[in-house]
Amino acid sequence: MTTTTVPQRKLGELEVSAQGLGCMGMSHGYGESDDAQSIATINRALDLGVTFLDTSDFYGAGHNEELIGRAIAGRRDEVVLATKFGFANRLGEPTAIRGDAAYVRQACDASLRRLGVDHIDLYYQHRVDPQVPIEETVGAMAELVAAGKVRYLGLSEASVATLRRAHAVHPIAALQSEWSLWTRDLEQEVAPVCRELGIGLVPFSPLGRGFLTGRYTSVEGMAETDVRRTQPRFADGNLEQNLAIVEKLNELAAEKGVTAGQLALAWVQHRGDDVAPIPGTRRQKYLEENIGALAIELSAGDLAAIDAAAPAGQVAGTRYDEVSLSFVDG
Repeated sequence: MTTTTVPQRKLGELEVSAQGLGCMGMSHGYGESDDAQSIATINRALDLGVTFLDTSDFYGAGHNEELIGRAIAGRRDEVVLATKFGFANRLGEPTAIRGDAAYVRQACDASLRRLGVDHIDLYYQHRVDPQVPIEETVGAMAELVAAGKVRYLGLSEASVATLRRAHAVHPIAALQSEWSLWTRDLEQEVAPVCRELGIGLVPFSPLGRGFLTGRYTSVEGMAETDVRRTQPRFADGNLEQNLAIVEKLNELAAEKGVTAGQLALAWVQHRGDDVAPIPGTRRQKYLEENIGALAIELSAGDLAAIDAAAPAGQVAGTRYDEVSLSFVDG
């Protein structure tokens, strides 16, 4: 049982716990889950001070929002609640992105109903709609703020150009993007622009979808519906090459008496005071392990050694398949 105190950080003007809880896997992406177990984990997170909860209307086709709504009933005031909109069916497509004003309003009202709350603390556009000017989307999101349905606005996987245009319409509090030792795409351009504009950073998959914990050496133990089975970094050939990163992390972690996952997460936590990662888990055991990363102090030498173990650009395989990559704002 961890006794780590969870500090607070600011995303723009929004104060959140320095580490959040990504709830996607409780309903989506990683095989079957257990609602009772997930609700217990969410409540344990709140008890320990991890009060920044992240979901989306896309996860489990709304199930994840309903699950969180049940978990936080009676504890709403303890939670900084973040959800997202944007994935929708359009023109018969199995998956499409929508950012038009009418859909923004519709999606928000639906999320409020599923969550059982009267406002959302941080409302993200899950993916940028290339067919709709970002000014229209963020303008509609700003109307939600004015109406008291939303407190702060965010974007996910947005480019520098989109961030600048969006922020000119209404302040963007946070950008949620993948950031970990094996996904460092935003470091060169996106993160500096976020800091210029005062936009906080919310790294998702800070543990490389669990890979950096060292728990996975193949996909054989994963459910048939686990999305990692379709991701290039877990494919034969790439996976074996990427395991070399975990081996080096294990060595460094052993020297500090922590796990490889804790070391990888501590590296993300050290990216700046405007960074609040949201590692996801369904289990209290791993929740408490993740919180333990907050207590790890990394010197300049430690950070250099970790960087050398996982040099940027050396990971084998793209982070998504071609279809998923097509949804990322270029």
